[in-house]
Amino acid sequence: MKRALLLPINDYLAALDRFPAGLGLLDIAWMGLGLLLSWHIYVPLHELLHALGCLLGGGTVTVLEIAPQYGAAWLQQWFPFIQVGSEYAGRLSGFDTGGSDAVYLLTVFMPFILTIIIGVPLLRLAGGNRLSRALGIGAALPVAYAGFISLPGDCYEMGSILVSDWASAWGSPYPPERWRSDDLPLLLQQLFGNGDGNVQDALIILLAFTVGVLIAYTIYWLGAALAQLYARSSSTITTH
Repeated sequence: MKRALLLPINDYLAALDRFPAGLGLLDIAWMGLGLLLSWHIYVPLHELLHALGCLLGGGTVTVLEIAPQYGAAWLQQWFPFIQVGSEYAGRLSGFDTGGSDAVYLLTVFMPFILTIIIGVPLLRLAGGNRLSRALGIGAALPVAYAGFISLPGDCYEMGSILVSDWASAWGSPYPPERWRSDDLPLLLQQLFGNGDGNVQDALIILLAFTVGVLIAYTIYWLGAALAQLYARSSSTITTH
């Protein structure tokens, strides 16, 4: 269990160990460039995948906010529902799941497909010369660790969907929407800073966050498992 919990940290340390004679300043610079480029590509792609998840599930999308620095104006030419400007890097603020929590979960989960099939495998397998290795590891970081970056956001939201349904089934007097949010700090402020938050709210939010942590780890573990399959496939091809 300890090994599984430490896997995201150990994978990062193992990636740094792939530099002969240690990590140099130039390597760090290339990693930083890879991270910066990846982040600016990943942010709008992440938000567009939220929209795609909703549409694939049969929902509708009306407003997808993306901050200007992530190419929102250019993307708006292709996706009319994009709104230039947001308090966040990006946010799907106008969508309708038709009341289906399954569609809601698909909407929130969809971007993490990239973590599973690209982010974690790239972090674990990035190779080549020092330049390509540094760029690859840097580019992998925001995608590989997206689940953990999103603990107070998307991952909490997925946890809150599941836990709030359970709370309602057990007779809670509050609607499930009371605990559902893609911004946990804002939700806490609304309930306990300016609202009527109580012990039940605290317990449900804590449980939802715990489920969100488990979801983040599961996403990462799936990516690690796929990386092993990639490595085996590559080894088989090389052998033959």
